[in-house]
Amino acid sequence: MNKKNVFIIVAFVCALLVGLLLGNLIAFRASQGENIKSLTGLFSGKSSKIDNLLSLINEQYVDTIDIDSITDEVMTDLVSKLDPHSVYIPTQDLEAVNSELEGSFSGIGVQFNIQNDTVMIVSVISGGPSEKVGLMAGDRIVKVNDTIFAGKNVVSNEKVMKKLRGPKGTKVKLSVKRHGTKELLSYSITRGDIPVNSVAVAYIIEPGVGFIGLNSNFAKTTYDEFINAIAELRAKGAKKYIIDLRENSGGLMDVAIRMINEFLPKGEMIVYSEGKAYPRYEAKADGSGTCINNEMVVLIDEFSASASEIFAGAIQDNDRGLIIGRRSFGKGLVQQQIPFSDGSAVRLTVARYYTPSGRSIQKPYVKGDAKAYEEDIMNRYIHGEFDSKDSIHVSGTLKYRTLKGRTVYGGGGIMPDIFVPRDTLKYTPYLTKVVNYGYIYQFAFQYSDKYRAKLNTFKTWQDMDKYLTTENLLNQFTAFAASKGVASNNREINISKELITNQIKAYVVRNILGDKGFYPVLYKNDETVKKALETLRK
Repeated sequence: MNKKNVFIIVAFVCALLVGLLLGNLIAFRASQGENIKSLTGLFSGKSSKIDNLLSLINEQYVDTIDIDSITDEVMTDLVSKLDPHSVYIPTQDLEAVNSELEGSFSGIGVQFNIQNDTVMIVSVISGGPSEKVGLMAGDRIVKVNDTIFAGKNVVSNEKVMKKLRGPKGTKVKLSVKRHGTKELLSYSITRGDIPVNSVAVAYIIEPGVGFIGLNSNFAKTTYDEFINAIAELRAKGAKKYIIDLRENSGGLMDVAIRMINEFLPKGEMIVYSEGKAYPRYEAKADGSGTCINNEMVVLIDEFSASASEIFAGAIQDNDRGLIIGRRSFGKGLVQQQIPFSDGSAVRLTVARYYTPSGRSIQKPYVKGDAKAYEEDIMNRYIHGEFDSKDSIHVSGTLKYRTLKGRTVYGGGGIMPDIFVPRDTLKYTPYLTKVVNYGYIYQFAFQYSDKYRAKLNTFKTWQDMDKYLTTENLLNQFTAFAASKGVASNNREINISKELITNQIKAYVVRNILGDKGFYPVLYKNDETVKKALETLRK
């Protein structure tokens, strides 16, 4: 099943770009120490014309103004003129931005969703602060620190996170409504470190084949998670691997290099990078990898970017495995984070990275034209690239050769060896409406909440999936959607019934068992996954 609803593609691109701006912290930290020092010194040296202007405005302008705010605006605008991935990060945003790459943050340890202006706890993170005090999935948060936190007071996910997250060791008081309990239950929760898992799922998808999905950024903890997943799958009989990098927007390049090293023989090139102030740096496999002799394939799509593309490019150029899916995003610029004394920072593009064959996978861009860059994915969709390999146009001058002489292409992103178009045959206007309005997710949550006691008796996703197949979920859902104003259309429902039912089951399983059950159910009808399995069976 296609993971992406093309009708929300623009919104996703915007979210993706935020992830991309988190960027790569280049692997040459040690070797480039002097460069970092010199750049830092640049910002702490003599006053510039910009400094003089800001001082003049602060001292002599007719009205009192917030000079710090203006400074942030100037810095943001200045850096935006360089390239799509250089970014200025104000002081107030730096901690949140860094937490994405740290692999953890401080909070209470719950996953939530806003339903009917109420914060509902979808799951409680195992071993986290909330689990320790007895908070449960299905609880509704009514008060935070004795203040009503429902209805109009619940505005956005961001507002909820600001309330629940905070420094480690601080306390937050929650009053929750629990199904079957008349009175509100009160909990005092001490915030702690909450891990952010990069490996979304790892399971035996069929005998002898291990599936590892990295649907988040490459963070500091990703390599350890990945190695643990490999070990667990190997113990269960895995001899071949599917590495799913679809929707993975990148992250730390050195982490990606360590992961690629697990699959390549000693001496084979992984990636190299170079820039005006940075001499060529090469990363090569050291021969210590645990999966050098295991067959593997890599899945990518138009939202696979940065470190994901390094991974796919290294595997492809060394003829180590086939790349399956659609052309990747095309981010080949390398950022370094340089701090300022006020707690802000700039992530500045300092180099480009290249695949072993010499390909730069950075797609073309015009400096300062962020709008055109952001619209690239939409333009690919309009031009039919998601539906037909023949719609992808590359320059004949951008041909490169893999280690064994296969032709690969540069010019923007990684071209897959096996193209898999979007699955559009089962998409209908009815499906579009219920997906865009979020009704599938809402129904799945309400169903999970209503039958939680029964669903909690299932310990494996296989057993729960088998049970849900007997529950006539489709009829229940269409009645639910009709109550929300989406009239039933029997012809369209019949076309889309497989997708609708499978998504409902996947979300129900997630609400009870988490992501480890969600993805196996969701991917049962995924065309790209099916193609990967076919390839490994040959």
